[in-house]
Amino acid sequence: MRSSRFAVIAIFALTVLIGTGCPYYSRVMARKDLVDGSKAYKDRKFPEAEQLFRNAVSRDPSGQSTEGKTAQLFLARTLHSEFIGDRSNTAKAEDAINEYKKSLALDPNDQSSYKAIASLYENLQKSDEWLKWVTERSNNTSIPPEQRAEALTSLAAKKNTCANDISDTDATKKTVTKDGKQIFQFVKPANQADYDTMKKCVEEGTALIDQAIGLEPAEVKNATSFNIKGASDVQLAKTSDVFKVFESARSYKTSLLFQSMRLAEMDNRLPDRDRLKNEAEAARQSFLQLSDVVKKIQQEIDDRVAAKEEASNRAKTNSNAAK
Repeated sequence: MRSSRFAVIAIFALTVLIGTGCPYYSRVMARKDLVDGSKAYKDRKFPEAEQLFRNAVSRDPSGQSTEGKTAQLFLARTLHSEFIGDRSNTAKAEDAINEYKKSLALDPNDQSSYKAIASLYENLQKSDEWLKWVTERSNNTSIPPEQRAEALTSLAAKKNTCANDISDTDATKKTVTKDGKQIFQFVKPANQADYDTMKKCVEEGTALIDQAIGLEPAEVKNATSFNIKGASDVQLAKTSDVFKVFESARSYKTSLLFQSMRLAEMDNRLPDRDRLKNEAEAARQSFLQLSDVVKKIQQEIDDRVAAKEEASNRAKTNSNAAK
């Protein structure tokens, strides 16, 4: 009888906890949903994972807890994966965008969610939405400068492609012989509208990439002095991420200078062409210098991972030998 009474009390208490939305109970159940959802996701059972993550989100829709924030992000990623598995299901892509935006509202510095949304807009061929999204990111002064620089570089890259699509054609890129050597000579497009478009793209792209370069922190400017061997694993990963952003920016700065050089040649502004060529070569060297540091950092990361794996395997071998 005593045992039955305790059982009734326990059930009653649990019912009260559930009914009152006890934060502790909700967090425990959200964790369970996250664990089960993660397993379903790993097994590529995306519809099951989606439902479990939705359950977890519903327990903390405002994302006040770590579980709520994690569930929101995992839900967005699951919807994204469902779209990738069936690109005709654009409703999943739209749903993923909405859920990523909720996740980004909880953590404005979450660059992965920002980039996922940009990628989905491109996949859906929503150019206007992509442009608005990336432009807003580039103007957001509350996020780290490297994140703004990455958005600015994405915008500049589009302008560079626009210019290159016009300048790098058989109609504008002629092979001529000069001083016994074959070189490229750039001539004006037959269609004036094409020339005007190219000029506008070069000007706008240059302004954007100059903004991105202007956000370079001192650590990037002094990248060659970074102590790779003395840095911790966390420092290596973080530094690599920042350096890669400006490595890309310097690359597009180089490309846009070459596009400007092509325009000068088309206009027969030869002194400007030569000056711009020299500036482009200098920008290329700046890019290659930073790129070399990025490669060395990645090599150090790879070496450390390999060393840890080797140590782990050696420990297992020694353990088995001792048995």
